[in-house]
Amino acid sequence: MPAKPLQVACGVPCAVALAKAAGEKERKSLAQLERKELKAAKERIKSRGEHLKEAQAAFNEWVRLRDADQPCISCGTFANVQYAAGHYRTVAAAPELRFEPLNVHKQCNKNCNKEKSGNIVGYRVSLVRKIGADAVEWLEGPHEPKKYTIDEIKAIKAHYRALVRDLQRVTG
Repeated sequence: MPAKPLQVACGVPCAVALAKAAGEKERKSLAQLERKELKAAKERIKSRGEHLKEAQAAFNEWVRLRDADQPCISCGTFANVQYAAGHYRTVAAAPELRFEPLNVHKQCNKNCNKEKSGNIVGYRVSLVRKIGADAVEWLEGPHEPKKYTIDEIKAIKAHYRALVRDLQRVTG
């Protein structure tokens, strides 16, 4: 305990200990600031493609959680396999439908999505049952091309990450 009102430490050993503690606190603060600056710099140099990849990952995770209690859209299996977010109209064929929830459903990854290239016949039959013929025809119809800006992509990523958090909170 300091003996006088403006005194910070009671003695030399106490002052040394206080100085070390203050130095440690300042060093941690600087390290945290450097990490924030580095993260911001990495975010600034990310390409549009990298942002799209992150948004797609968030969207796909949401689809898998949304459809967790449903079978594979293409073959109807409930097997304990790895599932993907399978696009009815592929991203290559219809990039404007990349983030359209009606276009993407849970699909067994190895069998239907990869080996059978989406198993499109089974996918369409189940999709008509699930969302209706009119919605499927809309998916198959022409759409305006969509070129997402980086800000739009970031908003999409944030939106689907929030939806994932909500679904995870609900499901436990």
